[in-house]
Amino acid sequence: MRVLVAMSGGVDSSVAAARMVDAGHDVTGVHLALSSAPGTLRTGSRGCCSKEDAGDARRVADVLDIPFYVWDFADRFKEDVIDDFVASYARGETPNPCVRCNERIKFSALASRALALGFDALATGHYARLSDGRLRRAVDHDKDQSYVLAVLTAEQLRHAVFPIGDTPKAQIREEAARRGLSVATKADSHDICFIPSGDTRAFLGARIGVRPGAVVDAAGTVLAEHDGVHGFTIGQRKGLGIPGPGPEGRPRYVTGIDADTGTVHVGDLADLEVTTLVGDKPVFTSGTAPDGPVECVVQVRAHGGTADAVATVRDGSVAVDLRVPLRGVAPGQTLVLYRPDPDGDEVLGSATITGAH
Repeated sequence: MRVLVAMSGGVDSSVAAARMVDAGHDVTGVHLALSSAPGTLRTGSRGCCSKEDAGDARRVADVLDIPFYVWDFADRFKEDVIDDFVASYARGETPNPCVRCNERIKFSALASRALALGFDALATGHYARLSDGRLRRAVDHDKDQSYVLAVLTAEQLRHAVFPIGDTPKAQIREEAARRGLSVATKADSHDICFIPSGDTRAFLGARIGVRPGAVVDAAGTVLAEHDGVHGFTIGQRKGLGIPGPGPEGRPRYVTGIDADTGTVHVGDLADLEVTTLVGDKPVFTSGTAPDGPVECVVQVRAHGGTADAVATVRDGSVAVDLRVPLRGVAPGQTLVLYRPDPDGDEVLGSATITGAH
C-alpha cells in the first residue's frame, strides 16, 4: 500500500512513519508548511510547523530512508483555520482550531492531494484507533485525540491510518529512542499552534480591533466595560474586569455572550449548567445518521468530562438531552458522541454547538 505520512517533526508522527515502514508499505513523508513566516510559529514547546520542525521531520525521513517533501498549505491554513478561528470569536463563539485543521486541512486538502497522486492512505501521529472503519479512542486516554478527529466522514476514515493509537505515549518515546530518532525527547507542542505566545486575547485583538461593550449581571446592571467580546468565553472566571465577587461573596462567571450588542453576561456557577445541546452540521462516522433517538456519551471539550445523553437528529441538526448537566458549554465548541458501551471508546459522530440551555 502506498502511504503518505504527515510528519510534523514531533515524536508521534515520526514513530507513525517508522511503523508504516516496518509494516512493509511504500511510505513517503510530507511536512506541511502552514505559515508564510514559519520562524514565527514556535516558541519552545508552543507552536509548530517551524523551520526547526521541518528540519526534524526531514532528518527522521533520512533515518527511515523514505522520500520526503514539504508542501505549502499556508494560504489554505490561514483561510480555513486562522480566519475561521478569528471570525468565530468575533461572533462570541469558542472554536477548536485543531478540529478545523483536521477537518479542512489534514483530512480534506492534504488527503485529497494524496489520493490524487495515487496514494492509498494518509497516516498521521494522532492518538486514536480505527477498528472495522470505526473511529475509537486511543489506548492512552490521557493523550486521546478521537475528539478532534470526530469531524471526519466515513470516506475520510476509510483512507486514514493511525499507527500509534494502540500505544501509551511513554512507550512511543522509548520506541523513538530505540530507533535512534533525534526527536525522542522533543517537547510536545501545546496550546494553539498558530499563537506561539500563548496570548489568545492579544492575537484576536490585533485582528478584530476594539469593539467596546459592557459586562452586565443578571439584573442588567453594568459592572464593567470591555474592548471586545473576543476576550471572553462561556465559563470564564478570571480577567472579567469587574470590581469583585457577586452577592454573598460568590465568584462570577461568564454565562452568555451577545456579539451583536457587545454584551457579556455574568452570573453564578449554577447559571452555567445546561441540560440540552443543539449542534449544527452533524457528521456520523458510520456515514449514516441514526433513524431515531440514540443513547450516547457526549464530550464537549478535547480533554473535558463526559455525560450520558440521548441524541436525536432533526432537520439537519442534532439535539442532545443530557442525563446530568454540563457546565461552561459555549457555541462554537464541538460536541462528540461516543457509544455508551463498557469501553465507551467508539465515536458515533459530532456537530458544532449552536445552542445550549
